[in-house]
Amino acid sequence: MAKSKIPGPLERRHLIEKELDPSAAAKIASAYLEQGRNNEALDFLAKAGDDEGLQAVADEAIAIGDAFLLASVARLTGSEPTRDAWNRCADAATAKGKDRHAETARRSAARSEA
Repeated sequence: MAKSKIPGPLERRHLIEKELDPSAAAKIASAYLEQGRNNEALDFLAKAGDDEGLQAVADEAIAIGDAFLLASVARLTGSEPTRDAWNRCADAATAKGKDRHAETARRSAARSEA
């Protein structure tokens, strides 16, 4: 089976900045996700209009305690995670020894409205 083609950094930047067909954006996002490169997949998920894909990345960010990834999804979707989501992210980060992520998630939880 052929390996998915992931664009290089410069090509990636050009693809993000230009109009891109949603199906093409979805293919690129999928290639990144298959390799566990969630941060790089985010812009392409947004271009594809893949709200479910963005939510899946947010859910994974919570599960692995990645507050920065969760914040990136929130920025793209315009939907702030709930206080509970931030706290679950912080707990997961603490359990994995990711102190900076835990601190960031706890501060975000404190600022969260719900």
